[in-house]
Amino acid sequence: MESFLNFFETMPTWQRAAWIIICLSICWILEGSFPLFQFKYKKWKHAGVNFTFLVTTMIINTLFGISTVGVFAWIANHQFGLTYLIDLPIWIELLICLLIFELLAQYSVHYLLHRVKWMWKFHMIHHSDTHLDATSGTRHHPGDFIMRELFALLAVIITGAPVSFYFFYRICTVFFTYFTHANIHLPVWLDKPLSYVFITPNMHKFHHHYVRPWTDSNFGNMFSIWDRLFGTFVYDDPTKIRYGLDVLDDAKAENIGYQFGIPFDKTIKTDY
Repeated sequence: MESFLNFFETMPTWQRAAWIIICLSICWILEGSFPLFQFKYKKWKHAGVNFTFLVTTMIINTLFGISTVGVFAWIANHQFGLTYLIDLPIWIELLICLLIFELLAQYSVHYLLHRVKWMWKFHMIHHSDTHLDATSGTRHHPGDFIMRELFALLAVIITGAPVSFYFFYRICTVFFTYFTHANIHLPVWLDKPLSYVFITPNMHKFHHHYVRPWTDSNFGNMFSIWDRLFGTFVYDDPTKIRYGLDVLDDAKAENIGYQFGIPFDKTIKTDY
């Protein structure tokens, strides 16, 4: 188990980049073979818009990566965090850390992004996509992603997790991000049982419905446990879904300038 985790700790940058390309490519192939919706759109143009946000995400991720190195050094020097207080088999400690990462760096910050007005204005860009596919997982305003990274650092400090745990978690989030946003028709007999433990494509699609209450549901990224415990779990027929937001202009979903300006546009009204 330690050797397995050490692989992620020493994983070179090119392999992490390759993992992103592999996950995205597989999801694109599945979308083409088993689509949930038959979108009539220019797939590469749509991807170009979302990849523009991916570039800003990668820059922010690099800057926070430098900060994270310092946080891990501080944790190790002071032996701070949950993992220094418990002595359990490594796989149990890993699972506990993953659940806490999911709670803080995914569920909690995502919930706040929907409930706090100024945070929601940044997060609206992610929900403004009217043709949800695998690339939509990369569609985050820089302000949105910075808040997510701050909560991720908080999770690292609280858990005192080793670097290998954290990198394994990040690798897992890449897969789930692309897979759950992908325009894939997953049979209910497979999707629903998986949703008892994991966030599935059908489950996450409800989160992207254009009106509440579905928009304010299914906040998790990997595990469905926190949505189930806190009463935000929703499961229904995904073909009922319409993507986008009712307070935004669908015609500007691929207008990059408009999208970057949404958080600062006072003419855009919200319910919060």
